[in-house]
Amino acid sequence: MSDALPLLPHPDVDQYQKLAKDLKHACESSDEHAVQEWARRWVSALATVRDQEITVKVERDINRQAAHIERRWREWRDKEPKSECRLTDTQFFIAREHGFTSWPNFAAHIEALARAHSPVSDFEAAADAIVNGDATMLATLLRQRPDLAHQRSTRDHRSTLLHYVSANGIEDFRQKTPKNIVEITRMLLDAGADVNAESDAYSGGSTTLGLTATSIHPERAGVQIPLLELLLDRGSRMDQPSAAGNWHSVVAGCFANGQPGAARYLIGRGAPLDLESAAALGDLAFVQSCFDEQGGLKPPATERQMKSAFVYACGYGREPVVRYFLQRGIDVRTDPDVRSSLPWAVYGGRVEVIRLLLEAGADVNLRHAQDQVAPLEAALGAWAWSDDDADRETYYEVVRVLVAHGATLDTNRFKQDDRRQEIAEKVRADSRMLATLGNQSDAVADKRENLPDRS
Repeated sequence: MSDALPLLPHPDVDQYQKLAKDLKHACESSDEHAVQEWARRWVSALATVRDQEITVKVERDINRQAAHIERRWREWRDKEPKSECRLTDTQFFIAREHGFTSWPNFAAHIEALARAHSPVSDFEAAADAIVNGDATMLATLLRQRPDLAHQRSTRDHRSTLLHYVSANGIEDFRQKTPKNIVEITRMLLDAGADVNAESDAYSGGSTTLGLTATSIHPERAGVQIPLLELLLDRGSRMDQPSAAGNWHSVVAGCFANGQPGAARYLIGRGAPLDLESAAALGDLAFVQSCFDEQGGLKPPATERQMKSAFVYACGYGREPVVRYFLQRGIDVRTDPDVRSSLPWAVYGGRVEVIRLLLEAGADVNLRHAQDQVAPLEAALGAWAWSDDDADRETYYEVVRVLVAHGATLDTNRFKQDDRRQEIAEKVRADSRMLATLGNQSDAVADKRENLPDRS
């Protein structure tokens, strides 16, 4: 997924040169909030030009996005420590925020956009037509520029137009699926788009099939399976090693991204199983077949795949497979190469697997490597944002089990941003959850004097 921000309407290089200079000044400021305030002005300008009414929700989204931009700036500065805030640094950062590998590439893109019917401006218009479901506009552009179906984005993911139908691995603001996406995909294929072209998204090797199978947007629109069917009927390969990105096979990628329905469909169409996908499916016999009589892994299965397979089994509640791995002595405490087993079981609401992991020595307060969320905080978040009564019921039990095994909450975590404060508010309004938390309920206490100003 690309965090690339949309451009301002009719952008010019001077606009962004000024933005880079403003960031330089903010970076040099003694005000610790200067960079976040700079980011907030930038995001607010984007909301204004998109004619968004600045409601309380939009205001919260602006604040959240500004904080996210500032955090990326700080992380980049920590990774690339410099004694000065140079203009070249701020230019590079702004280019990266828009999905480009350098300021010269970004500037060249903006200049090309200003020229009517340049390859860049036509590609961008076609990408907009795809995600907006404008089949008429797309047909016109493909007729005027027969080479458009083969062209690639100038952003760092280098996707073709066909990759945009997946609503995955491209710019965030273009990740949406119109109802007529199957018709649009057929148009691109008929125009000569390469069904097996690889995008550089997610470390490279991503195909339209893999990106579609792992994307929540076509699944939510109810068109994921018809879209996969069309791609397969037109020659999509299911054996490309990193089709789903990040070195995931197409089926394993489905499970990694919460798309088990797509995984089952692809398996039904002949997609090859591997250790990871078999563990996620709960196919214990296949998992066992990946080991020899001495307990060693058989090629092509790898140590990394074994760790990942264990995590998938935990997340999808495959108790027999989890028990098998535990009997083999797999380390449940942490998994620096892949992910951590307990957080995945918590996110999945897998109560029995959670018990198994805790009994086997899993750290009940281990923070997830990527988002630094502890299991109990993750459970409260899943409970707070679920609209399904059965799921919410499950998370009461998850919280009870975690607290019983010593899970703790960090009070300061619930003061860090609007989203965590909203979780705390929902917990405080629910007497049953407060009772389930027991002495940990103090961590979400409503101490107004300690909460940041949300005005």
